[in-house]
Amino acid sequence: MSKTKPFNRENFWKKIYSEMIYDEWLENFPLNLTNIWNESSAAELTPTNGKTKLKSAIVIGRGPSVKKKGHLEMLAKSNFNGAIVCCDGALINTLKAGVTPERFPNFYVVSIDPYSPAMKFYDDKIVDQYGDKIKGIFSIIVKPTTVENARKSGIKIHWLHSLFDYEEGKKSFNQISASMVRSKNHHDGLPAIQTGGNVGTSSWFIAWRILKCPTVALIGINHGWNEDDPWEKIISHGSDLVKTDVVDRKSATFEKLFKKIHNPDFNCNCIVDPLFQFYSSALKEFIVRSPEWLTTINATEGGSIFGDKIIGMPFDSFLGKYH
Repeated sequence: MSKTKPFNRENFWKKIYSEMIYDEWLENFPLNLTNIWNESSAAELTPTNGKTKLKSAIVIGRGPSVKKKGHLEMLAKSNFNGAIVCCDGALINTLKAGVTPERFPNFYVVSIDPYSPAMKFYDDKIVDQYGDKIKGIFSIIVKPTTVENARKSGIKIHWLHSLFDYEEGKKSFNQISASMVRSKNHHDGLPAIQTGGNVGTSSWFIAWRILKCPTVALIGINHGWNEDDPWEKIISHGSDLVKTDVVDRKSATFEKLFKKIHNPDFNCNCIVDPLFQFYSSALKEFIVRSPEWLTTINATEGGSIFGDKIIGMPFDSFLGKYH
């Protein structure tokens, strides 16, 4: 009888990287290169001598807690005066809730996704209405059609490297692309951040690595499913491309693949599929390794982000304390 191999998060992600993501990067990057050479670097957004540093930032993801807890409406009514770092998938709902660059002038949107569906995040009249007041921070491997949609709305693009590469030396996409983006506008290349494989973790990095905010709050960064979500949705990670009927929920590895975990900060449970296991563990590790001057507050009020150097706090409490 053959033994079932234990689930390995790193091997799981390497497989996705080698079989799916890398080809998308190779397709997108050359098509973006001329614009990268001629447009702004995300380094231009970093406060320098003479520029006032913002004291705090709120990273807005599109996790279910945002709607369930009414976080966007709460923020819209607040006097928060820090940076808004919005994940692209949350942009339209954020603007429609009244969290706009007119109310919050330090408004940024982040895109790192190399796939076509991300272009819809900029395809709405409300994005066109506020686009010229929003600063976009885009990875060099974002789908060109997504970049073009954002640019058409008036969003000014600022480029950066998103580091996620399992190759080394001459085969490393990070090294190859880093050398190619250098131009008269970017003598030293572009700033680089880790991504943890998702835009939420990327936005957390941007809030303190690029914008230099010493306090970063997270909302909508669940990195986990609600207990009452349908199993078909959980198993497929919300995708129609995955066949859920071939998964044996009674198998020995199922509970490892789809763990139920308890969040002690908010006294709630969630289910983490293999992708969310990777996202969650990567973000928590990055936070543990973050500098001592940085305070990370999880105000999501749910999900899988808790642990060392993470302060769990209801969002209204954060707004009252850090406005």
